[in-house]
Amino acid sequence: MSNGVAAPIRSVIPDHVPPELVFDYPLIVSRKTTENPFDRIVPEVATWPDVFYAPGAVPTGDAAWVFRRAADLRRLFKDTENFTARGWASFSGLIGDSWYQVPVEYDPPEHGPLRSLLNPLLSPARMITLDAKVRNYARHYIALFKDRGHCEFMSEFAFKFPIAVFLELMGLPQDDVEQLLAWEMGLLHEPDVMKMADATRSVRDYLEVKLAESARNPRDDFISFIATARLADRALSRDEQVGMAFNFYTGGLDTVSTNIALHFRHLAENPEHQATLRAHPERIPLATEELLRAYAAVTTFRICTREVVINGARIMPGDRVALSTTLACRDESKYENPHEIRLDRGPQHEGFAFGPHRCVGMHLARREMHCALEEVLAAIPQFGIEPGATIVSTLGPIIQPETLPLVWEPR
Repeated sequence: MSNGVAAPIRSVIPDHVPPELVFDYPLIVSRKTTENPFDRIVPEVATWPDVFYAPGAVPTGDAAWVFRRAADLRRLFKDTENFTARGWASFSGLIGDSWYQVPVEYDPPEHGPLRSLLNPLLSPARMITLDAKVRNYARHYIALFKDRGHCEFMSEFAFKFPIAVFLELMGLPQDDVEQLLAWEMGLLHEPDVMKMADATRSVRDYLEVKLAESARNPRDDFISFIATARLADRALSRDEQVGMAFNFYTGGLDTVSTNIALHFRHLAENPEHQATLRAHPERIPLATEELLRAYAAVTTFRICTREVVINGARIMPGDRVALSTTLACRDESKYENPHEIRLDRGPQHEGFAFGPHRCVGMHLARREMHCALEEVLAAIPQFGIEPGATIVSTLGPIIQPETLPLVWEPR
């Protein structure tokens, strides 16, 4: 199914692209499905050529090369000589602004110092100290529905829990949850480019106000850190501050919500795995890594800066490349029976990207996912999908169910 293509697919195929490598790629922003995308759609794409050309793969409607092998993905993440991260997300460009997300849209050598500035904020040690706060937010939202026997898991937990943690860390008002969620949908799941631009402008304006307030009255929170941080002997520029805050916003909300939703859908549809984690909660950290691999949901992009041949594909300057963690994590040349979910597999996966752009917030994301699984399984008995429910999922660049109706017998 499709909700219409407001960002038109640009279907002119460049001369250097062999026609036999042009595929109708399903994992794009204009498409939705009522299937579980990981049951048939993803496994089918995982049988396609190692590299193919996909019209409409970029949210703006542009085409991109897609490499499905984990080894190629890792090479592309590390190759900053032939590919640039600058401008791949396109949010700033949508509104004619000059900032880029920090650090994901920066290349070396600028990337390193900016990434190093952020690392202490999101270190494993600091995440451990935040465990009680993260867990309390999870318990708060679970308490609102645990005795009811049912919930719409996306709107009642998967979205609200990570955004509450984000607001706590950033030092932003919890009352802003609904507005920030609405903007998030416009940014990451809206195929209409004008609506995407409106959401981008609204988030930028909101963050600029909060950064200015924090510069005047700094506190012990992330937004104050950004507003007052110094890089070597200078303050961060306006563009660096906005780009850093914007990156926290997009990374701290949608990807964690998506992972939590996909993991709980798996447990709802695979009661034996749910029973295993209920009986052995100590296995949750290991199981989370397999779920992150099997349900990797995010595609990011790069722009080619000079001609290069990778796995037989001739990529020219200006070509886009889609870095699909979904396909890399289902690569049969790396993972034995990649479409089988083994909770004890413990894989070294590509779900958080790779190389210098490996997700800076991965330790926080893991903490949130562990807490979500531990607290829900402790508070709610065996749950499943509501009988007869139709679940619609967006297919790109983040694969996400729009709703997840769960039911259980109240205790």
